[in-house]
Amino acid sequence: MHVPIKVDYGVRALVDLAMHGQNGPVRAADIARRTMIPAPFLTQVLHNLSKKNLVKSQRGPQGGHTLASDPHKVSLNSVMEALVGVDTSVGCLDDIGMCAHVPSCAQREIWREVDQAVFQIMSSTTVGQLVERTLKMQTAQLKLVSNKNPA
Repeated sequence: MHVPIKVDYGVRALVDLAMHGQNGPVRAADIARRTMIPAPFLTQVLHNLSKKNLVKSQRGPQGGHTLASDPHKVSLNSVMEALVGVDTSVGCLDDIGMCAHVPSCAQREIWREVDQAVFQIMSSTTVGQLVERTLKMQTAQLKLVSNKNPA
């Protein structure tokens, strides 16, 4: 399964908002700097996430972006649906008429299992869980660096 860069950027932006948006709206420029997402592309992604009610956007000097709901309620699958829709990895899973091999194709069943496994992982993984993982990784990295450079 291919995860489009738009989805990767959307998830990164949502994780950043969850980590930095507790005290109010976060500017797109700050998100872009921290996540290394090109600013023009980030603007488009945030706009799409806002249209799908995953992000709230506020204009003006005190403006920026915030999460529209609890990050533990935002699944990766909902981000993918919001940004690109959900598509199967092989066309014959949606349209059996597109392949003459469908009636006796063992591969088709494997591709269905792959799609179901990916869907399960993306549906059960939330932005909040990614924030927790990120914080654990950052803590571990800080410990590693401090152990290499004792004061």
